[in-house]
Amino acid sequence: MAHKSLRGFVELLEKEGQLIRMTEEVLPEPDISAILSANNKGIGEQAPAIAFENIKGFTSDYKLVSNVHGSWPNIALAFGLPKNTPLKEIAREFNRRYQNFDKGSIEEMDSAPWQEVVIEGDDINLFELMPLFRLNPGDGGFYINKASIVSRHPDRMDSFDDQNVGMYRLQVKGPKHLSIQMVPDHDIAVHFKAAEERNEPLPIAITIGNEPILPLIASMPLLYNQDEYNMCSAMADGAPYPVVTLDNKLQVPWGSEYVIEANVLPRVREPDGPYGEFTGHLSGVRLMGSVEITKISHRKNPLYEYCAIGMPWTEIDYMFINTGAALYVQLKNSFPEIVDVNALYTHGLVVIVSTKMRVGGFAKTVGMSVLQTPHGTGYAKVVIIVDEDVDPFNLPQVMWALSTKFNPKFDCMIVPNHSILALDPGSDPVGISHKIILDAATPVPPDDHGDYSMQINNPPEAAEWLPKLQELFQNIKSQ
Repeated sequence: MAHKSLRGFVELLEKEGQLIRMTEEVLPEPDISAILSANNKGIGEQAPAIAFENIKGFTSDYKLVSNVHGSWPNIALAFGLPKNTPLKEIAREFNRRYQNFDKGSIEEMDSAPWQEVVIEGDDINLFELMPLFRLNPGDGGFYINKASIVSRHPDRMDSFDDQNVGMYRLQVKGPKHLSIQMVPDHDIAVHFKAAEERNEPLPIAITIGNEPILPLIASMPLLYNQDEYNMCSAMADGAPYPVVTLDNKLQVPWGSEYVIEANVLPRVREPDGPYGEFTGHLSGVRLMGSVEITKISHRKNPLYEYCAIGMPWTEIDYMFINTGAALYVQLKNSFPEIVDVNALYTHGLVVIVSTKMRVGGFAKTVGMSVLQTPHGTGYAKVVIIVDEDVDPFNLPQVMWALSTKFNPKFDCMIVPNHSILALDPGSDPVGISHKIILDAATPVPPDDHGDYSMQINNPPEAAEWLPKLQELFQNIKSQ
């Protein structure tokens, strides 16, 4: 693996100038939230990770690191690429590695660094073991929002193929008590439904502070039979992913900072929320699953990792590069004309696809196909289709296509009463929304509306000059 642990990646970020060590004493609230907001929205797309090493009220044994994925240089470094790799190249490399899933593998380890400290029973107290804080005004409590949670189908606990690693937020309700948000169509909800029908708790493992690829994979829409650890291995070009098997048969990452063993209780629901979601709005209070912790293991001086989230752009918006990879592969399987897919915006509530045109009306066919993908069903609300020579990651180019090639009379499709995630504040009723496809591609026969015969194209030699200009520009900056 390129990075076996969060600690190793943090060291790399520091070496590459992508980490700030905040040694000044800060208040848990509002300082941490204000610093992260200023970092994301002020520094922007080059924003570094921040390690908080002096949080008032917490000993130096417990540190917080955030914004690990919160810039394109950080994302590039997570994939072992140069930090100045352009966004489109990062996305295409993600797509390439995603398709190597069959080459992925795991490596069983006998022990792990997170076994250094073990706490059980009444000695468990989350409030003492990690620097908890509220991120957004209006949050109803403390949240653990960057945990990769492991579960298996209770009927097949011996089956590695029925294991899931997903990212689900948790609200801290007591020293060893959490609530968990399980979206019905996610794998963990399928596992919990089966356990609850038997009136049995669902064993889970909550892992916090993982190497940087796992959070990207745990939060992306894989197919049910695609294991996240194998996918992480594929992302490392086949290097085996190191795991340790717990007594409850769940496999957890070797490199985690915290491993929390717990059970989701059957037939118990409790209020959860409100919480500042990735939509940039507070969720309401909903009844969610109830979790009881039985054991916590962690490294000495553990790093507690938290994800900046809220009104874009924040760290989570950079992590949404994972959404486009799955959509790209699923669409490409049906339509080899697909060139690129950008689903960065609010977890793919807006999806932009560039494609070659097969026949008149083809763009609308692609748009409808986006809505039928597993992710598109619950998310994609606005789908924009552009030509193959328009970069969907370059918003000025996309806006140009919309400005000149989109005619509402011919190029607008509204799909009524479609499924959408309940967190979408625009849904009405909750979980239902009209969706729209905007065809901003050049019409091809037999579609002949408009006159696009005199489009100005870029000189082909520009591609040869780009690396030279980039090198000259870097030399100027370094002087």
